[in-house]
Amino acid sequence: MSPLSAIDPQEEIARVRLIRSENVGPITFRALLDRYGAATAALEALPDLARRGGKQRRLKVAGADVAETELAAAQELGAQILHLGVDGYPAPLAAVDGAPALLYLLGSLHLLDNPMLAVVGGRGASVAGRAFAEKIARDLGAAGFSIVSGMARGIDAAAHAGALDTGTVAVMAGGVDAVFPPENQNLYGEIAARGAALSEEPPGMKPIARHFPKRNRIISGLSLGVVVIEAKARSGTLITARTANEQGRQVFAVPGAPADPRSAGGNGLIRQGATLIQNAQDVLDEIRPSVGAGAFENRDLFESGPIAATEADIDQARRPILEGLSHTPVALDAFCRTVGVSPSVALCVILELELAGLAQRGPGGVVSLR
Repeated sequence: MSPLSAIDPQEEIARVRLIRSENVGPITFRALLDRYGAATAALEALPDLARRGGKQRRLKVAGADVAETELAAAQELGAQILHLGVDGYPAPLAAVDGAPALLYLLGSLHLLDNPMLAVVGGRGASVAGRAFAEKIARDLGAAGFSIVSGMARGIDAAAHAGALDTGTVAVMAGGVDAVFPPENQNLYGEIAARGAALSEEPPGMKPIARHFPKRNRIISGLSLGVVVIEAKARSGTLITARTANEQGRQVFAVPGAPADPRSAGGNGLIRQGATLIQNAQDVLDEIRPSVGAGAFENRDLFESGPIAATEADIDQARRPILEGLSHTPVALDAFCRTVGVSPSVALCVILELELAGLAQRGPGGVVSLR
Protein backbone atom coordinates (compact mmCIF):
# COMPACT_ATOMS: atom_id res chain seq x y z
CA MET A 1 0.00 0.00 0.00
CA SER A 2 1.29 3.42 -0.86
CA PRO A 3 1.64 6.08 1.83
CA LEU A 4 -1.37 8.32 2.22
CA SER A 5 -1.72 10.60 -0.77
CA ALA A 6 -2.31 14.28 -0.25
CA ILE A 7 -5.79 15.49 -1.10
CA ASP A 8 -6.62 19.10 -1.83
CA PRO A 9 -7.83 20.69 1.43
CA GLN A 10 -10.95 22.16 -0.18
CA GLU A 11 -11.82 18.81 -1.76
CA GLU A 12 -11.31 17.12 1.61
CA ILE A 13 -13.72 19.54 3.27
CA ALA A 14 -16.17 19.02 0.42
CA ARG A 15 -16.01 15.24 0.80
CA VAL A 16 -16.78 15.44 4.51
CA ARG A 17 -19.62 17.88 3.84
CA LEU A 18 -21.01 15.60 1.14
CA ILE A 19 -21.14 12.42 3.25
CA ARG A 20 -22.65 14.33 6.19
CA SER A 21 -25.42 15.87 4.04
CA GLU A 22 -29.04 14.75 4.13
CA ASN A 23 -29.87 11.58 2.14
CA VAL A 24 -26.24 11.02 1.15
CA GLY A 25 -25.03 7.60 2.25
CA PRO A 26 -21.97 5.70 1.00
CA ILE A 27 -23.67 4.37 -2.15
CA THR A 28 -25.08 7.78 -3.07
CA PHE A 29 -21.72 9.40 -2.28
CA ARG A 30 -20.00 7.08 -4.72
CA ALA A 31 -22.65 7.69 -7.39
CA LEU A 32 -22.21 11.45 -7.03
CA LEU A 33 -18.44 11.27 -7.38
CA ASP A 34 -18.77 8.85 -10.29
CA ARG A 35 -20.98 11.43 -12.02
CA TYR A 36 -19.24 14.68 -11.10
CA GLY A 37 -15.65 13.57 -10.49
CA ALA A 38 -15.16 15.71 -7.38
CA ALA A 39 -17.08 16.45 -4.20
CA THR A 40 -16.87 20.19 -4.79
CA ALA A 41 -18.86 19.81 -8.03
CA ALA A 42 -21.27 17.31 -6.48
CA LEU A 43 -22.07 19.69 -3.62
CA GLU A 44 -23.07 22.40 -6.06
CA ALA A 45 -25.40 20.00 -7.85
CA LEU A 46 -27.09 18.55 -4.73
CA PRO A 47 -30.01 20.98 -4.22
CA ASP A 48 -31.11 20.90 -7.86
CA LEU A 49 -30.83 17.11 -8.07
CA ALA A 50 -33.00 16.70 -4.96
CA ARG A 51 -35.56 19.18 -6.28
CA ARG A 52 -35.81 17.34 -9.59
CA GLY A 53 -36.26 14.09 -7.65
CA GLY A 54 -39.36 15.51 -5.99
CA LYS A 55 -38.05 16.83 -2.68
CA GLN A 56 -40.46 19.49 -1.41
CA ARG A 57 -38.18 21.30 1.02
CA ARG A 58 -34.58 22.32 0.55
CA LEU A 59 -32.02 19.57 1.02
CA LYS A 60 -29.91 19.98 4.15
CA VAL A 61 -26.33 20.25 2.95
CA ALA A 62 -23.68 20.08 5.67
CA GLY A 63 -21.83 23.37 6.06
CA ALA A 64 -18.11 23.92 5.87
CA ASP A 65 -18.09 24.50 9.63
CA VAL A 66 -19.36 20.96 10.21
CA ALA A 67 -16.53 19.49 8.14
CA GLU A 68 -13.88 21.76 9.61
CA THR A 69 -14.93 20.86 13.17
CA GLU A 70 -14.84 17.14 12.37
CA LEU A 71 -11.43 17.33 10.71
CA ALA A 72 -10.02 19.40 13.57
CA ALA A 73 -11.23 16.78 16.07
CA ALA A 74 -9.49 14.06 14.05
CA GLN A 75 -6.29 16.08 13.93
CA GLU A 76 -6.40 16.62 17.70
CA LEU A 77 -6.71 12.85 18.21
CA GLY A 78 -3.84 12.19 15.84
CA ALA A 79 -6.15 10.19 13.57
CA GLN A 80 -5.30 9.68 9.91
CA ILE A 81 -8.07 10.07 7.33
CA LEU A 82 -8.44 7.50 4.55
CA HIS A 83 -10.53 8.69 1.61
CA LEU A 84 -12.22 6.30 -0.81
CA GLY A 85 -10.36 6.32 -4.11
CA VAL A 86 -7.16 7.77 -2.61
CA ASP A 87 -3.98 5.78 -1.92
CA GLY A 88 -3.98 4.37 1.60
CA TYR A 89 -7.63 3.31 1.57
CA PRO A 90 -7.87 -0.52 1.91
CA ALA A 91 -8.39 -1.97 -1.57
CA PRO A 92 -10.59 -4.92 -0.47
CA LEU A 93 -13.03 -2.53 1.20
CA ALA A 94 -13.02 -0.11 -1.74
CA ALA A 95 -14.19 -2.98 -3.96
CA VAL A 96 -17.50 -3.55 -2.13
CA ASP A 97 -20.85 -1.83 -2.60
CA GLY A 98 -21.40 0.79 0.06
CA ALA A 99 -17.74 1.21 0.99
CA PRO A 100 -17.37 4.09 3.48
CA ALA A 101 -16.62 7.46 1.92
CA LEU A 102 -13.89 7.96 4.51
CA LEU A 103 -12.31 6.18 7.45
CA TYR A 104 -10.59 7.57 10.51
CA LEU A 105 -7.60 5.52 11.67
CA LEU A 106 -5.70 5.53 14.94
CA GLY A 107 -2.62 3.37 15.02
CA SER A 108 -0.62 1.53 12.38
CA LEU A 109 -1.60 2.09 8.76
CA HIS A 110 0.67 -0.74 7.59
CA LEU A 111 -1.65 -3.33 9.17
CA LEU A 112 -4.16 -2.54 6.43
CA ASP A 113 -1.54 -3.57 3.88
CA ASN A 114 -1.54 -7.15 5.18
CA PRO A 115 -4.13 -9.69 4.06
CA MET A 116 -6.88 -9.58 6.67
CA LEU A 117 -9.17 -12.12 8.29
CA ALA A 118 -12.07 -11.38 10.61
CA VAL A 119 -12.72 -13.34 13.80
CA VAL A 120 -16.13 -12.55 15.30
CA GLY A 121 -18.71 -14.09 17.58
CA GLY A 122 -21.08 -13.76 20.51
CA ARG A 123 -20.77 -11.33 23.39
CA GLY A 124 -21.84 -13.93 25.95
CA ALA A 125 -19.20 -16.42 24.90
CA SER A 126 -18.08 -19.35 27.02
CA VAL A 127 -14.62 -19.57 28.55
CA ALA A 128 -13.76 -22.27 26.00
CA GLY A 129 -15.06 -20.13 23.14
CA ARG A 130 -12.98 -17.13 24.19
CA ALA A 131 -9.88 -19.30 24.56
CA PHE A 132 -10.44 -20.76 21.07
CA ALA A 133 -10.90 -17.27 19.58
CA GLU A 134 -7.69 -16.04 21.19
CA LYS A 135 -5.71 -19.04 19.94
CA ILE A 136 -7.00 -18.99 16.36
CA ALA A 137 -6.38 -15.24 16.15
CA ARG A 138 -2.84 -15.72 17.43
CA ASP A 139 -2.18 -18.55 14.97
CA LEU A 140 -3.65 -16.71 11.98
CA GLY A 141 -1.71 -13.60 12.95
CA ALA A 142 1.50 -15.63 13.09
CA ALA A 143 0.74 -16.77 9.53
CA GLY A 144 0.86 -13.15 8.32
CA PHE A 145 -2.76 -11.98 8.58
CA SER A 146 -4.04 -8.87 10.34
CA ILE A 147 -6.99 -9.91 12.51
CA VAL A 148 -10.12 -7.76 12.25
CA SER A 149 -12.94 -7.68 14.77
CA GLY A 150 -15.51 -5.34 16.28
CA MET A 151 -14.27 -4.59 19.83
CA ALA A 152 -17.34 -6.18 21.44
CA ARG A 153 -17.08 -8.17 24.65
CA GLY A 154 -16.68 -11.92 24.35
CA ILE A 155 -15.27 -13.41 21.15
CA ASP A 156 -14.29 -10.06 19.58
CA ALA A 157 -12.25 -8.99 22.60
CA ALA A 158 -10.55 -12.39 22.81
CA ALA A 159 -9.63 -12.27 19.10
CA HIS A 160 -8.11 -8.81 19.46
CA ALA A 161 -6.14 -9.92 22.53
CA GLY A 162 -4.81 -12.98 20.71
CA ALA A 163 -3.53 -10.90 17.78
CA LEU A 164 -2.00 -7.97 19.67
CA ASP A 165 1.55 -9.17 19.03
CA THR A 166 1.03 -9.79 15.30
CA GLY A 167 -1.44 -7.04 14.40
CA THR A 168 -5.14 -6.47 15.00
CA VAL A 169 -7.65 -3.98 13.59
CA ALA A 170 -10.65 -2.88 15.66
CA VAL A 171 -13.60 -1.52 13.70
CA MET A 172 -15.51 0.82 15.99
CA ALA A 173 -19.28 1.28 15.91
CA GLY A 174 -19.00 4.88 17.10
CA GLY A 175 -16.18 7.33 16.59
CA VAL A 176 -12.64 6.01 16.50
CA ASP A 177 -12.21 7.34 20.05
CA ALA A 178 -15.54 6.05 21.45
CA VAL A 179 -14.79 2.85 23.38
CA PHE A 180 -17.72 0.45 23.72
CA PRO A 181 -18.22 -1.44 25.93
CA PRO A 182 -16.37 0.60 28.59
CA GLU A 183 -14.82 -2.58 30.03
CA ASN A 184 -12.67 -2.79 26.89
CA GLN A 185 -10.90 0.50 27.63
CA ASN A 186 -7.59 -1.16 28.47
CA LEU A 187 -7.80 -3.40 25.41
CA TYR A 188 -8.55 -0.36 23.25
CA GLY A 189 -5.45 1.37 24.63
CA GLU A 190 -3.33 -1.62 23.60
CA ILE A 191 -4.89 -1.68 20.12
CA ALA A 192 -4.39 2.05 19.58
CA ALA A 193 -0.73 1.69 20.62
CA ARG A 194 0.14 -1.59 18.88
CA GLY A 195 -2.62 -2.19 16.32
CA ALA A 196 -5.18 -0.03 14.55
CA ALA A 197 -8.65 1.30 15.25
CA LEU A 198 -10.96 2.33 12.39
CA SER A 199 -14.30 4.10 12.11
CA GLU A 200 -16.40 5.85 9.48
CA GLU A 201 -18.21 7.90 12.13
CA PRO A 202 -17.04 11.36 13.24
CA PRO A 203 -14.66 11.47 16.21
CA GLY A 204 -16.54 11.63 19.49
CA MET A 205 -19.68 9.97 18.08
CA LYS A 206 -21.18 7.57 20.65
CA PRO A 207 -22.33 4.28 19.13
CA ILE A 208 -26.06 3.77 18.62
CA ALA A 209 -28.00 0.74 17.39
CA ARG A 210 -27.90 1.57 13.67
CA HIS A 211 -24.11 1.91 13.73
CA PHE A 212 -23.47 -1.77 14.47
CA PRO A 213 -24.70 -3.28 11.16
CA LYS A 214 -22.76 -0.53 9.35
CA ARG A 215 -19.64 -1.50 11.30
CA ASN A 216 -20.17 -5.18 10.48
CA ARG A 217 -20.05 -4.62 6.71
CA ILE A 218 -16.67 -2.89 7.19
CA ILE A 219 -15.34 -5.87 9.18
CA SER A 220 -16.27 -8.27 6.40
CA GLY A 221 -15.31 -5.87 3.60
CA LEU A 222 -11.76 -5.54 4.89
CA SER A 223 -11.31 -9.28 5.14
CA LEU A 224 -10.66 -12.20 2.80
CA GLY A 225 -12.80 -14.35 5.07
CA VAL A 226 -14.81 -14.28 8.29
CA VAL A 227 -14.43 -16.82 11.12
CA VAL A 228 -17.57 -17.17 13.28
CA ILE A 229 -17.30 -18.58 16.81
CA GLU A 230 -20.24 -19.10 19.21
CA ALA A 231 -23.00 -17.04 17.63
CA LYS A 232 -26.59 -17.38 18.80
CA ALA A 233 -29.41 -17.87 16.32
CA ARG A 234 -30.21 -14.13 16.36
CA SER A 235 -26.70 -12.85 16.98
CA GLY A 236 -25.51 -9.67 15.32
CA THR A 237 -22.54 -11.77 14.23
CA LEU A 238 -24.81 -13.33 11.61
CA ILE A 239 -25.15 -9.88 10.02
CA THR A 240 -21.39 -9.93 9.49
CA ALA A 241 -21.65 -13.40 7.96
CA ARG A 242 -24.46 -12.25 5.66
CA THR A 243 -22.57 -9.18 4.47
CA ALA A 244 -19.51 -11.36 3.92
CA ASN A 245 -21.55 -13.57 1.60
CA GLU A 246 -22.93 -10.51 -0.21
CA GLN A 247 -19.38 -9.20 -0.66
CA GLY A 248 -18.06 -12.50 -2.00
CA ARG A 249 -16.02 -13.29 1.11
CA GLN A 250 -15.58 -16.79 2.50
CA VAL A 251 -17.41 -17.64 5.74
CA PHE A 252 -15.95 -20.12 8.22
CA ALA A 253 -17.75 -21.42 11.30
CA VAL A 254 -16.65 -23.38 14.33
CA PRO A 255 -19.17 -26.13 15.15
CA GLY A 256 -20.62 -26.35 18.63
CA ALA A 257 -22.78 -28.59 20.77
CA PRO A 258 -26.35 -28.76 19.43
CA ALA A 259 -27.77 -28.20 22.91
CA ASP A 260 -25.82 -24.97 23.45
CA PRO A 261 -27.80 -21.95 22.16
CA ARG A 262 -24.50 -20.08 21.75
CA SER A 263 -23.68 -22.45 18.89
CA ALA A 264 -27.01 -22.29 17.05
CA GLY A 265 -25.98 -19.49 14.69
CA GLY A 266 -22.63 -21.03 13.75
CA ASN A 267 -24.13 -24.48 13.25
CA GLY A 268 -26.81 -22.90 11.08
CA LEU A 269 -24.15 -21.23 8.93
CA ILE A 270 -22.50 -24.60 8.36
CA ARG A 271 -25.84 -26.06 7.23
CA GLN A 272 -26.13 -23.13 4.81
CA GLY A 273 -22.71 -23.77 3.27
CA ALA A 274 -20.14 -22.09 5.53
CA THR A 275 -16.84 -23.94 5.79
CA LEU A 276 -16.53 -25.98 8.98
CA ILE A 277 -13.20 -25.38 10.71
CA GLN A 278 -11.51 -26.74 13.82
CA ASN A 279 -8.25 -24.78 13.85
CA ALA A 280 -6.27 -22.07 12.07
CA GLN A 281 -4.78 -24.50 9.57
CA ASP A 282 -8.27 -25.28 8.24
CA VAL A 283 -8.72 -21.58 7.48
CA LEU A 284 -5.26 -21.22 5.93
CA ASP A 285 -5.77 -24.21 3.65
CA GLU A 286 -8.90 -22.56 2.22
CA ILE A 287 -7.84 -18.92 2.11
CA ARG A 288 -4.20 -18.99 1.01
CA PRO A 289 -5.04 -19.36 -2.72
CA SER A 290 -6.78 -15.98 -2.46
CA VAL A 291 -3.76 -14.18 -1.01
CA GLY A 292 -1.89 -12.16 -3.59
CA ALA A 293 -4.33 -13.10 -6.33
CA GLY A 294 -4.84 -9.47 -7.27
CA ALA A 295 -8.59 -9.60 -6.67
CA PHE A 296 -8.59 -6.20 -4.98
CA GLU A 297 -6.11 -4.15 -6.96
CA ASN A 298 -6.34 -0.41 -6.47
CA ARG A 299 -7.95 1.31 -9.40
CA ASP A 300 -8.85 4.84 -10.31
CA LEU A 301 -12.26 5.88 -9.04
CA PHE A 302 -14.53 8.84 -9.71
CA GLU A 303 -13.31 9.60 -13.22
CA SER A 304 -16.40 11.35 -14.52
CA GLY A 305 -17.21 11.31 -18.18
CA PRO A 306 -20.07 12.50 -20.33
CA ILE A 307 -23.45 11.25 -19.16
CA ALA A 308 -25.00 9.02 -21.83
CA ALA A 309 -28.45 10.54 -21.26
CA THR A 310 -30.02 13.81 -22.31
CA GLU A 311 -32.15 15.97 -20.05
CA ALA A 312 -35.12 15.11 -22.25
CA ASP A 313 -34.47 11.38 -21.70
CA ILE A 314 -34.24 11.90 -17.94
CA ASP A 315 -37.41 14.04 -17.79
CA GLN A 316 -39.34 11.43 -19.76
CA ALA A 317 -38.13 8.56 -17.56
CA ARG A 318 -38.91 10.01 -14.12
CA ARG A 319 -42.60 9.02 -13.97
CA PRO A 320 -42.25 5.41 -15.24
CA ILE A 321 -39.25 4.81 -12.97
CA LEU A 322 -40.99 6.14 -9.87
CA GLU A 323 -44.16 4.21 -10.70
CA GLY A 324 -42.15 1.05 -11.36
CA LEU A 325 -40.28 1.07 -8.05
CA SER A 326 -41.67 -0.66 -4.95
CA HIS A 327 -40.42 -1.40 -1.46
CA THR A 328 -39.21 -4.79 -2.73
CA PRO A 329 -35.59 -4.51 -3.91
CA VAL A 330 -35.04 -5.47 -7.55
CA ALA A 331 -31.87 -5.76 -9.62
CA LEU A 332 -31.26 -2.58 -11.60
CA ASP A 333 -30.70 -4.31 -14.95
CA ALA A 334 -33.96 -6.29 -14.64
CA PHE A 335 -35.80 -3.13 -13.58
CA CYS A 336 -34.49 -1.21 -16.59
CA ARG A 337 -35.60 -3.94 -18.99
CA THR A 338 -39.09 -3.99 -17.47
CA VAL A 339 -39.53 -0.22 -17.42
CA GLY A 340 -37.91 0.21 -20.82
CA VAL A 341 -35.18 2.73 -19.98
CA SER A 342 -31.42 2.56 -20.38
CA PRO A 343 -29.26 2.00 -17.27
CA SER A 344 -27.55 5.37 -17.76
CA VAL A 345 -30.90 7.19 -17.69
CA ALA A 346 -32.16 5.09 -14.78
CA LEU A 347 -29.06 5.83 -12.70
CA CYS A 348 -29.51 9.57 -13.20
CA VAL A 349 -33.16 9.44 -12.15
CA ILE A 350 -32.54 7.12 -9.19
CA LEU A 351 -29.79 9.43 -7.94
CA GLU A 352 -32.31 12.29 -7.93
CA LEU A 353 -34.86 10.11 -6.12
CA GLU A 354 -32.26 9.07 -3.54
CA LEU A 355 -31.46 12.69 -2.72
CA ALA A 356 -35.18 13.43 -2.48
CA GLY A 357 -35.49 10.61 0.06
CA LEU A 358 -37.81 8.56 -2.14
CA ALA A 359 -35.56 5.70 -3.35
CA GLN A 360 -32.48 3.80 -2.30
CA ARG A 361 -29.87 1.48 -3.74
CA GLY A 362 -28.55 -1.52 -1.87
CA PRO A 363 -25.64 -3.95 -2.09
CA GLY A 364 -25.58 -6.03 -5.23
CA GLY A 365 -27.01 -3.30 -7.46
CA VAL A 366 -30.62 -3.47 -6.25
CA VAL A 367 -33.04 -0.52 -6.14
CA SER A 368 -36.25 0.09 -4.20
CA LEU A 369 -38.45 2.75 -2.67
CA ARG A 370 -37.24 4.01 0.68
